[in-house]
Amino acid sequence: MILSSVGKTTNAAGAGEATLNDTISIAVLPGDGIGPEVMAPALRVLGRAADLYGFRVETAEHPAGAGHYRDHGSALPQATVDAVAAADATLLAAMGLPNIRYADNTEIVPQIDLREIHGLYGGVRPIRAWLPDAVPLKDPRGASIDFVLVRESTEGLFVGRGKEQTDGDRAVRDIMEVTRETSEKLFHFSFRLARQRRKHLTLVDKANVLGSMAFFRRIFDEVAEHYPDVETSRLYVDACAMIMVQRPWDFDVMVTENMFGDILSDLAAGLVGGLGLAPSGDIGDGCAVFQPSHGTAPDIMGKGIANPNAMILSAALMLDWLGRKREDERMIRAGAAIEAAVAAALKSGAALTGDLGGSAGTEAAGDAVIAELGTRR
Repeated sequence: MILSSVGKTTNAAGAGEATLNDTISIAVLPGDGIGPEVMAPALRVLGRAADLYGFRVETAEHPAGAGHYRDHGSALPQATVDAVAAADATLLAAMGLPNIRYADNTEIVPQIDLREIHGLYGGVRPIRAWLPDAVPLKDPRGASIDFVLVRESTEGLFVGRGKEQTDGDRAVRDIMEVTRETSEKLFHFSFRLARQRRKHLTLVDKANVLGSMAFFRRIFDEVAEHYPDVETSRLYVDACAMIMVQRPWDFDVMVTENMFGDILSDLAAGLVGGLGLAPSGDIGDGCAVFQPSHGTAPDIMGKGIANPNAMILSAALMLDWLGRKREDERMIRAGAAIEAAVAAALKSGAALTGDLGGSAGTEAAGDAVIAELGTRR
């Protein structure tokens, strides 16, 4: 998984070789529900990868989420906001609980607040057949599902959160906003990503109906002129949803608006075995937060059966991003090794939790990935 276009990697120190720039600081937000349970094995995998590939990881835990709101009246303390900005990257587990809500009955979602506060416009959702047996659709030609959905994560329909316009008990109107500045950043980000993969980028919108989406497409077309080496397609979101369940292996990188991306990323996860195998990253110009795409699953909280693989894969995604940002090959290799270890542990059955048809517990699944990780170098 490649998250940015950078120059040649120059910091190629091997395992055990220390450099002046060999420590990464990670803000850890364990969240609610199964969040702390899946975070624990992910941090153990991250620590093992750091040991094997010769860099250091310093983690610091910070409060946020529905539980913190219940106990302290704040879902996202300013100190946590500042810690996310100061860290090299952030690992965030699921947040929110259905029985703890704000006074207006909306859910507590500090992860969305962080995206908006820190301008994390690039919501990256890699969709890959980590466990081929769990893929419900098969290409008769043998092609595998391997694409990235990039969701704009700070604007679109989500910008109307808390700003709805009410007309008594007759109607409620939400705001949809698309800005040129953010859209240009998003499209440049997506084209660079496509350039590092199979050089095809699909725009997903509803430009035939909504003026904001017509504007979105116009900006895409302007940015596309700077990337003549990348082939482009344009799909309306409804047609895209159909094609995703007919020919998902045809996609390389797709980019879309916030709400459309929220919906399509769950559909995409269903194509490869579910949200337990769906990592993600929210990336801005200098700050990034990585988290699994799944929720807090309070119904299985505390049972030790949650699937940690999406959280572990999010840590791998984080290492890839950090390695390319720092031009540090060790972190890139470590991220790739974690991904390979997850795939191997799933194939062997050792990391198959209940949602994937297996019987492994959360900690056992993490142990299986660590065991495979030792064979990757």
